[in-house]
Amino acid sequence: MDIKLAQCFIAVDDHDKALAFYRDVLGLEVRNDVGYGGMRWVTVGSPAQPGVEIVLEPPLADPGASPADRQAVAELLAKGLLRGVIFSTDDCDATFERIRAAGGEVMQEPFDQPYGVRDCAFRDPAGNMLRFTQARKP
Repeated sequence: MDIKLAQCFIAVDDHDKALAFYRDVLGLEVRNDVGYGGMRWVTVGSPAQPGVEIVLEPPLADPGASPADRQAVAELLAKGLLRGVIFSTDDCDATFERIRAAGGEVMQEPFDQPYGVRDCAFRDPAGNMLRFTQARKP
């Protein structure tokens, strides 16, 4: 049996701002951008990983969620308390400089972690934390 990651989800409060960041700053390709029943389904992904997509969705997109639950998740997103994703890169420092130069909100400059990677962190326009890791050479 072969199990692979196909999609992961990131909550965003503005699809257009999210697209400007994920497509224009990070260089991900837009794979799908459709509307349905008042919702918008947007997927992006790395050209190097055609089988993996990131779904950019509104906070708590579950149609059965209560208004109170939607509000609670929107507040957590606004505080930056929802998790994002971790990307790998072959050059953490160059990736950091490119994202910072494009106006990315820096959370952590490149740093050699004790668990064997060099990484940095940014917030996306919705407040999600995104990490960019590079395996350190032995």
